[in-house]
Amino acid sequence: MSGPVTVTVAEVITETADARSIVFDIPAEHVSAFAYVPGQFLTVRVPSDRTGSVARCYSLSSAPHEGRVQVTVKRTADGYGSNWLCDNLRAGQEVQVLPPAGVFSPASLDEDFLLLAGGSGITPVMSILKSALEHGTGKVVLLYANRDESSVIFARELADLAARYSDRLVVVHWLESLQGLPTEAHLRTLVAPYTAHEAFLCGPGPFMDAARTVLKDLGLPRKRIHLERFLSLGGNPFEVAEPVAVEEAETPASVEVTLDGETKNLAWPRRTKLLDLLLEKGFDAPYSCREGQCSACACRIVSGEVKMLNNEVLDGDDIAEGIVLACQSLPLTDEVTVTYE
Repeated sequence: MSGPVTVTVAEVITETADARSIVFDIPAEHVSAFAYVPGQFLTVRVPSDRTGSVARCYSLSSAPHEGRVQVTVKRTADGYGSNWLCDNLRAGQEVQVLPPAGVFSPASLDEDFLLLAGGSGITPVMSILKSALEHGTGKVVLLYANRDESSVIFARELADLAARYSDRLVVVHWLESLQGLPTEAHLRTLVAPYTAHEAFLCGPGPFMDAARTVLKDLGLPRKRIHLERFLSLGGNPFEVAEPVAVEEAETPASVEVTLDGETKNLAWPRRTKLLDLLLEKGFDAPYSCREGQCSACACRIVSGEVKMLNNEVLDGDDIAEGIVLACQSLPLTDEVTVTYE
């Protein structure tokens, strides 16, 4: 299932002065829908006096093997959602969330990993790190940049993991208060020994842009560099009106879709977005914002062509590899093949 679920807050953990981890109790009938892979996120409905609610995406900082569903939220300047959650959420309260989504996740946990995180970008990276150490066989290097020592989320947990996995985990902290902002030159020196690793990057835009440039310059293949970007959602998937049926004179395209190991062929009306078609036909297609502002509905075009009406998250390399956003895709060719695998 892909629709909203009401869950209960089991615990709110103070991580730093401006960051909280929120653990959710998932109703028994929805446990299977909340099975997740490391690096994914939840979309949370945050109440609002002005609009009824707003939707915000928060990464899962727990790892699947830990048996809990936990997101971590850091306050941002003028960030309505993060500030409301940090100020108001308490154990026992109910909130609405969408099931886990996102593609910022390793295909295999047995790789050697280079993880680069800035600030709250540690959240999905932490899930990957713990999963790789628990279930993988490779080595893990984490470069974690923060403003100062007091702003390091998961500081004690990272120290414990570094001691427990001393032969496999290296943690490098970068503190702006002591070392200034990390430049491309700094990053090049730090990551140069690890260009055979699989790289995952999450943090402020300038940090990720610099790290990505360095990794590409050092020869790391594009397919081994993974970025997670979040924007404040303009739309609200918790209050989406039903799509209005549109009379279409054109002959529909046809689309072959592979999702959850099942392949089906569908007629695809030319003015119907791919996600809307799949949901209408009963597919459990992943989605979150439905505005082209997150990666939850990302899929791959195997053959044929589509047009995206809006895209604020995929870059040119993603598109060159055939990745598109189902919530914004219309068919351009008569036949299209799509996979979520």
